[in-house]
Amino acid sequence: MTLQNTKTLRKQVAPFEKSTTKESIWQLINTVLPFIGLWFISYISLSVSYWLALVPIIIAAGFLVRIFIIFHDCTHHSFFKSRRANRIVGTAMGVLTLFPFDQWGHEHSIHHATSGNLDKRGTGDIWTLTVEEYLAAPLSIRLAYRFYRNPLVMFGLGPFYQFLLMNRFNRKGAKKKERNNTYLTNILIVALAALLSWAVGWQSFLFIQGFIFFLSGSVGIWLFYVQHTFEDSYFEEDQEWEYVKAAVEGSSFYKLPKFFQFLTGNIGFHHVHHLSPRVPNYKLEEAHKNTPPLQNVPTISLLTSLKSLRFRLWDEKSKNFVSFKEGRALAQQSISVKVKPEL
Repeated sequence: MTLQNTKTLRKQVAPFEKSTTKESIWQLINTVLPFIGLWFISYISLSVSYWLALVPIIIAAGFLVRIFIIFHDCTHHSFFKSRRANRIVGTAMGVLTLFPFDQWGHEHSIHHATSGNLDKRGTGDIWTLTVEEYLAAPLSIRLAYRFYRNPLVMFGLGPFYQFLLMNRFNRKGAKKKERNNTYLTNILIVALAALLSWAVGWQSFLFIQGFIFFLSGSVGIWLFYVQHTFEDSYFEEDQEWEYVKAAVEGSSFYKLPKFFQFLTGNIGFHHVHHLSPRVPNYKLEEAHKNTPPLQNVPTISLLTSLKSLRFRLWDEKSKNFVSFKEGRALAQQSISVKVKPEL
């Protein structure tokens, strides 16, 4: 991709970067109100059966993912034209999703600026090692990396560790405004939890909100993981790294059924979002369909995305993700080529 093509592509997406207040308000209504309604139905269902309550709980978890996408757009200041409106709504959605607005906005902006850059990993991304880095690492690091990359850990313990625990603390070096926003978010989360526990009973609250949190958190991590961890993704060292290439080649188009696309706020059009974070989620599909070059990006489906579960290491030579087993095999091949038999 040439520099000229890069400029042209970004220019083609620019018309979709303007939010529409009417559409943003409508999305708030068709997202937050159903979530509240499903939460109430879940509570009523508990008097009949805990198993019955799981049905609205599962659907509510999907709507909480959609709420997170609104929060996510607000941190990019793409949901409303007004920065103040983005901040107010974003902070409120952050209370529901357990995310502090300023802290996550800061880390996520770094993710966008460094995604696929091998020399700038470590902030707002999935821990990724190259084959050479993994093989050269001490046993403790290799074990920690294997533990981190285990699906049961990443999608099972991950939501509790990252969303419930780590989001409650300020990052080192955070400015006063960011620290205060984290404190405010924590206070509002505790207040809302206390209010609901008083209203419906703490056991009912923990059952309903606990399942909603776990399911939505696991789905959220999966979406983030799979849209950057596919076989021929994009990783380059800093000197070779290009923003647009990282966006359109290192972010997948996750082609989902319409209902799942709705619940996930069109985030499957991740290549469009990384190319231009100012495009609101409700215009991502339109931008994709009206920008021909974006229709030739890496595309994955629900079925093919499952292959990403075996991808653990980035191989710099083949420019592909590989499994631990494949990484070891590549290393052995490299050694056998270097070591020549004596004559």
